[in-house]
Amino acid sequence: MNPHPQAAKRVEHVFDLFDTDGNGFIEAADIALMTNRVVAAATGSDQAAKDAMRAAFDRYWITMADALDANHDGRISAEEFQAFVLSPERFGAAVEQFAEALSALGDPDGDGLIDRPVFEALMTAIGFGRENLNALFDSFGPTAQDQIEAEVWRVAIVEFYDPGDGDTRGNHLIPAQQR
Repeated sequence: MNPHPQAAKRVEHVFDLFDTDGNGFIEAADIALMTNRVVAAATGSDQAAKDAMRAAFDRYWITMADALDANHDGRISAEEFQAFVLSPERFGAAVEQFAEALSALGDPDGDGLIDRPVFEALMTAIGFGRENLNALFDSFGPTAQDQIEAEVWRVAIVEFYDPGDGDTRGNHLIPAQQR
């Protein structure tokens, strides 16, 4: 099955964000830097939530590297990344773990709600543009206190990687010039 063009654009953008040094490949060092930025942005979260986020990033990398790095050079190309992450049977469990950990990191008090500043800090640490992430936050229908449900965000993260979904809220994260 060929992925929906919007799904391919979402994943292309994520690849660019994860390729933190811009060399055209995702490597363990890129994931480590991304992990450190996200965990550092979670100032209100406890150590258990931060450890869960680290474990989710680790699994994300290990799952990709085990499946894609045939020559063991520690590098994943954009083409390899897209084909793999848009394959739920191969990458779905890693996405689920990542979604669970990130949404929990955004809910440090455990009330099931994520405040906009916390969401912004985490998403900015990943590398998403403020305009794009605010459009995404607003699509979740925030409360009068400017909060969203953690579960709604978790589900949206999983949907972001759905190869057949061309109309997910995650499309807000694609920069306008790439749409």
